Amino acid sequence: MLDAPDTAVLAVNLGTPETPTAPTVRRYLAEFLSDPRVVAIPPLFWKPLLFGLILPLRSGRSAAKYAQVWLPEGSPLMVYTRRLAEAMQGLMPDLRVRHAMRYGAPALPAELDRLAAEGMKRIVVLPLYPQYSTTTTASIEDQVREWQPKHPGVTVTLVRDYAVDPDWVAAVAGSIRQWWEQHGRGEKLVFSFHGIPQRLADAGDPYPQRCEASAHAIAQALELPDDAWQLTYQSRFGREKWLQPYAEPTLWAMAEKGVRSMDVVCPGFATDCLETLEEVAMGFTETVAERGATMRYIPCLNDAQAHALALSRLSIAALA
Repeated sequence: MLDAPDTAVLAVNLGTPETPTAPTVRRYLAEFLSDPRVVAIPPLFWKPLLFGLILPLRSGRSAAKYAQVWLPEGSPLMVYTRRLAEAMQGLMPDLRVRHAMRYGAPALPAELDRLAAEGMKRIVVLPLYPQYSTTTTASIEDQVREWQPKHPGVTVTLVRDYAVDPDWVAAVAGSIRQWWEQHGRGEKLVFSFHGIPQRLADAGDPYPQRCEASAHAIAQALELPDDAWQLTYQSRFGREKWLQPYAEPTLWAMAEKGVRSMDVVCPGFATDCLETLEEVAMGFTETVAERGATMRYIPCLNDAQAHALALSRLSIAALA
């Protein structure tokens, strides 16, 4: 039995600018790209490049992209993360469920402070990254580790990975199956995960293995033969080698080899965001069409009830 009155769950997503404008995007990117977990270049060399070249060039371009996917209530990532937390709260009425962001607002440390001030003694921090990586989950872990000693009366439990959690896998497979029932099924299912530099994987980051495990588990749940699906990685940044195969060139190659229709799903993202909506649903679809094929994007789980249920069960298991 949970001692629910002093127990909370904090679902933590990556973060987002507050508005689709260059100044707020610049502030967000400055915080995001200053995290050594994200860019492992010594600050002495990186900061002048970041603030002198990258932010002035990228802020306006990124703001224009955000504007293309912005919802009436705000950023898709923020809107769906908030709705997901609300759906989880409905399933766990005896616990307190909140959401936070690693970068931007509501900031993770501030939300932990708030819960502690409200008398919470046990907090489950649930990073909304199904597959563990040193670039994502570990960065949240860093903030929790820094916060915890200042609050000895609060016990914080971090969910590090749920790449093959049965309820989560069933939720993703169910969403794909439902989408196929409504829209028809393409010749090929492509899993597109956010990439990381290959050097991080070579140094021991388990992320590619976790992505592979997720893709295999989902494909197995859908009873797909090996030749019916493909794993890829998207969102490269910079010139160095990242995890391969790269998503967009893989889709192009499929089209050029005669695949006329393909479906893309992004199970590394808990909620839709710039990378899934602008990069994949808009960008990939357009360049694949230029090569004579049709690509359809299957949305993230977002605030679906099956998603909320899977994450609620994960949270309760962490408390146990």
